[in-house]
Amino acid sequence: MSDRLIYMPLGGAGEIGMNAYVYGYGAPGKERLIVVDLGVTFPDMDSTPGVDLIFPDITWLKERRNQIESIFITHAHEDHVGAVGHLWSELGAPVFARPFTAHLARMKMEDHGHSPRNVKTVMKWPETVDVGPFKVGFAPISHSIPESSALVIDTPDGRVLHSGDFKIDTDPGVGEPFDRDMFKDIAKNGIKALVCDSTNVFSMHPGRSEATLKASIAELIAEAPAMVVATTFASNVARLRTLAEAATSSGRSICLMGRAMRKMVQAALETGVLDDFPSVVSSDEAQEIPRQNLMLLCTGSQGERRAATAQLANGKFQGISLKEGDMVLFSSSTIPGNERDVIRIMNQFSEQGVDVVTDRMGDYHVSGHANRPDLMEMHKIIEPQMVIPMHGEHRHLREHAKIAENAGYASLICVNGMMLDLSGNRPKVTEYVETGRMYLDGSTQIGALDGVIRDRLRMALYGHVIVTVILDEEDEMIGEPWCEVRGLPEMGSSNTPLVDALEEDLSQFIGRADHKTITSDDKLEEAIKRIARQTCQTEIGKKPEVSIVISRLM
Repeated sequence: MSDRLIYMPLGGAGEIGMNAYVYGYGAPGKERLIVVDLGVTFPDMDSTPGVDLIFPDITWLKERRNQIESIFITHAHEDHVGAVGHLWSELGAPVFARPFTAHLARMKMEDHGHSPRNVKTVMKWPETVDVGPFKVGFAPISHSIPESSALVIDTPDGRVLHSGDFKIDTDPGVGEPFDRDMFKDIAKNGIKALVCDSTNVFSMHPGRSEATLKASIAELIAEAPAMVVATTFASNVARLRTLAEAATSSGRSICLMGRAMRKMVQAALETGVLDDFPSVVSSDEAQEIPRQNLMLLCTGSQGERRAATAQLANGKFQGISLKEGDMVLFSSSTIPGNERDVIRIMNQFSEQGVDVVTDRMGDYHVSGHANRPDLMEMHKIIEPQMVIPMHGEHRHLREHAKIAENAGYASLICVNGMMLDLSGNRPKVTEYVETGRMYLDGSTQIGALDGVIRDRLRMALYGHVIVTVILDEEDEMIGEPWCEVRGLPEMGSSNTPLVDALEEDLSQFIGRADHKTITSDDKLEEAIKRIARQTCQTEIGKKPEVSIVISRLM
């Protein structure tokens, strides 16, 4: 069979976050592979209670570990690099990234006991890396974090441009501006496929530059009568500098609060992304500064419960608390799904008499992703043979594909687990691969189908009953069944304590159970569970999870 060029997302297509993409070239089933990005997404209490992080299921890749040439990271946002340390041992391939991203990726590798030497630094285009049948270069592209890159992927079947996350910003403040001439040069000999960010496809106006925020942010902070707290994405180094410079110009000292905030600024300085940053004070020093002369730059713009912003909303963080007349600026947009947590924190601040300023009017935040007119401009600059939408929910991918088709480019909606053959004149689906999610639960990785999260959800929704039964050598019950309940009402509809009703019904059942049931742990457990759930349904209208402990004295 002839060689083919394939593309397959394992995360990030049909969702926003958890990006992981695979390209391959070779005979079907024997392709040499490269991985683009290994990101995470974040849990919520409704669907993944207690989970720490969510990774793409890379089972398909693990089974083909010997075919993987390398891993390329487009930029240092957590949804693109956050899983590198967690998953690297299962893939074992060298990781390539530009200096700022490589610096943060090495820290993640060290955190998980891997050698940082497995992360290789690559300089920007036109430098390239040869890996198997691929030649890959990092083309600078503007985004909301420094040193973001599109990947120029040369294959025996043509050149692919993987946009990564991007916007068209010619004055981003920190990081490289969007360079139309460079991308025209990259595309001059033809681009087989543009695999393209779709996040803001429904935003109809052209995107705005980071530089447009400076005046409005400076005015807001200068006019604030008391302490100012600003929260934004810690990775948005350009925004951090804009906020810090506005604070300095208004005579305020700056305190960075939150580990991620300090880590990003330090990484930017160490790698040369920032040549300077206004001096900062510690949280201890901040407590001695008059409130009207202080600004806190805090993590937690998305309502994260353990971040600095949420801790301040709860009352105090590192010895600092807010007072009536202080101001909190959310210099960020809220990622879909985080609205409830963000609004909760805003209300907590309001209850303290703190003024909350959001970006409802667009004065204090701009997106890091290309809006619809910018996506269409990117199509025209590149003039690819085909456009493959990525990085978006299904509705984003579908809309982006429509726009591409209407402009005359071959396109196709490709979601996680869908393998495309890009070898011909149009993309075509060649295979479907089972994909899903892995959860980091404490220090353990668990699969979505392992049942742990399902059981946790069921306990949260329906409560939990524990039944203990002790039997003697002759299979006679010693005492009464003993029940404990968690997350259930104490009293039932019969005005009897629920525990008493359970123990009475179970005692009567076990007392008259036949020999086959009483001598078989499995049958006895099944029957006790059925009776316990029936009793709860009668008493409180719920069928809880039931755990059973049977002790037999020998």
